[in-house]
Amino acid sequence: MAKSTDLESLERKLYDSRIWRSIFRYGYPIDRRNRIMTVAKNVFLHLHPNFVPRGAVKLTYTWCLGGLSFMMFLILTVTGVLLMFYYVPSVERAYQDIKDMETVIIFGMLMRNMHRWAAHGMVITVFLHMCRVFYTGSYKPPREFNWVVGVILFFLTVLLSFTGYLLPWDQLAFWAVTVGTTIGGAAPIVGDQVNLLLLGDAQIGGNTLIRWYTLHVIALPLLLAVFLAVHFWRVRQDGGLSQPL
Repeated sequence: MAKSTDLESLERKLYDSRIWRSIFRYGYPIDRRNRIMTVAKNVFLHLHPNFVPRGAVKLTYTWCLGGLSFMMFLILTVTGVLLMFYYVPSVERAYQDIKDMETVIIFGMLMRNMHRWAAHGMVITVFLHMCRVFYTGSYKPPREFNWVVGVILFFLTVLLSFTGYLLPWDQLAFWAVTVGTTIGGAAPIVGDQVNLLLLGDAQIGGNTLIRWYTLHVIALPLLLAVFLAVHFWRVRQDGGLSQPL
């Protein structure tokens, strides 16, 4: 009993210390007010709502599709960084680097397959998440702006998947990108400019590979991360997770 009292006394001193309050500003979240303030004043926690209604996290209502989509993004980020250690976006080396990952590098095939299937999985889960939001009416006021953010996230997800298609530099990737850039070049008025922007040259080559690699590993992931933060923040600002009607 004495040991328990001493431990509680030490904890209280820690929570009341200047070091603790310089970091967290508020005491240990043992009551409702401190829980609210700890979440609201923390840069990592403030995106999450203070309270989550029981019905909003019911499995048969959400199917965890939003969380699964975010988990796929995290898997893609980790495996993508690992793959960047061995992949060089060069016409001469790209295809051989992919083959080396499958046959030479330890766990290379595992990393590449995890990245590939997580990409497919993210496209599927984001699409199903949007379907769920639509059919449950979760896009209605005051959440209509967040629905627009979700649509942008879906298109960014598709673009990420498509830009990664060229990187293996094999025949399948080459002709798939040929079809995609031809479709973009068929746009009225700005078709030629779009085609040049996508290719970086008169035809698919080294400039195309560099452009799509830059889009895939820097530009699109950063945009996606920004809109993800906005998406999570708006969930909280719009009253938390939607509930079954």
